[in-house]
Amino acid sequence: MTELDSRLRAVCDLAVADVREMAGRHEYDGRIQDLSPEGVRAGLAALGGGTPPADPYDAAHLQIFEEATRVRFGELELHRGSPLEHANNLDLATYDRDYAPEAERAAAKHAHLARWPEAVENAIASLDRLSAPVASALLGAVRGLAAGVPADAEESVREAALKAHARLVEHVEEAARTGDPEAALGAGGLTRLMSAGDGLAVDLGRLAERADAERDRLMARLTEACARLGSAGRSPLEVSRELVRQHPGVDGVIDAARTGTERAIAFTREKDLVPYHDGECLVGLAPESRRWAMAMMSWSAPGEPDGPSWYHITPPDPSWPERDIEEWLEVFSETTLPAINVHEVAPGHFSHGRALRHAPSDVRRTLMSMAFAEGWAHYAEELCVEEGFAPDDPRFEIGVWLEALIRVTRLACAIGVHTGTMTVEEGARRFEADTHIAGPAALSEAARATFDPTYGRYTWGKLEILDLRERARAEWGAGFTLKRFHTAMLDLGSPPLGLLGHALRA
Repeated sequence: MTELDSRLRAVCDLAVADVREMAGRHEYDGRIQDLSPEGVRAGLAALGGGTPPADPYDAAHLQIFEEATRVRFGELELHRGSPLEHANNLDLATYDRDYAPEAERAAAKHAHLARWPEAVENAIASLDRLSAPVASALLGAVRGLAAGVPADAEESVREAALKAHARLVEHVEEAARTGDPEAALGAGGLTRLMSAGDGLAVDLGRLAERADAERDRLMARLTEACARLGSAGRSPLEVSRELVRQHPGVDGVIDAARTGTERAIAFTREKDLVPYHDGECLVGLAPESRRWAMAMMSWSAPGEPDGPSWYHITPPDPSWPERDIEEWLEVFSETTLPAINVHEVAPGHFSHGRALRHAPSDVRRTLMSMAFAEGWAHYAEELCVEEGFAPDDPRFEIGVWLEALIRVTRLACAIGVHTGTMTVEEGARRFEADTHIAGPAALSEAARATFDPTYGRYTWGKLEILDLRERARAEWGAGFTLKRFHTAMLDLGSPPLGLLGHALRA
């Protein structure tokens, strides 16, 4: 692992949890980010010093991340209004991955745990704008951090950490009861966050129109796929709600994901869709502290020695009420799980992770646009439909459109909630009208907009990639191939959307 230069290091110092986990910068192991008001001010002051990279693309990539960091922590001060950054700062699950000897990782975990009281002090000092909706939405995630505290930690360290954690939970609980009822960033705030984050001028009105048009296209494709299943004349969402009830049992979810992973990797290799087909992807139960996520990829990060990536799955707990178990299992249905496998594994996140290991600079291996990362994985789902994955089973295509309808509704909901044109309750009704989910699941999806204002990134990133693909077809003519196009993008790492055009110069 190379030593980062001071200019890139300054950005990483304000994104400790992300670069440790996703980029594999394990010099940050056992450390916390100083998210106190003074710590954030000092971090912002350090940005932009030193010499920019010699490569013009890398210089632009780094500059966008510097500006995005200033907007996030300086202009919008999101660390004052959401416990999410602070929860990530406390998270210990990253040490469960097999990137180093177990004893080394255990020592880092225990050193990190010993910093919990300091991190909580900093969090409470900063969280003076925590709204009731955001606090309520994230309270469960904050409480769940305690599940990651190792039982074999030194008793005094463990006791101090859990005591500090209880203080943070109490602070968030109080905000949930008495905090400001308004969580919106405003149109200006959301525009600034998205534009700076990806170096691309965003017109929220135009983007909302594109979301509506994409919703209509997806619904048409879903209707066509359901008709091929023999359900012509019936509501496609009604058909879909019946299909998702066909799923493995609690004990069969991981095996189903494992089988689907093998199939997705084999298809991606057969079609030669990505530049690299190496690496090992294991499938298993998520670490306890991350079982709030139903499925997620934890890749072998570019800064680490090569090792297995993990596709983590969380089946429902058998002790849950029967209705909760059924709703959870519907995510792993025979219709939707194959699309999730493609998204998380190949040609989605796992394949992207393999390409990141080959990216030619520290900037590209370290600073990752999540709009591109999630947009790429979401694009991969529709790509597999185009390339003929499971051509004799319309359920795969149905699953892709169902997942896409959820993602595009997130984009519409994020814009609506943060511009004040939609309440969370109205967002939940839109999820019920435009997707197959309903009730508490729809409300939970809508509430996510309050604390994750850019969760429309899946659709936004996918649309930008599709736009670029059409440009590549036009400019490259007979020289266009999917492999060439995908390689040109992935050679940029996980590029800000505003820099995607550089791929056409490859």
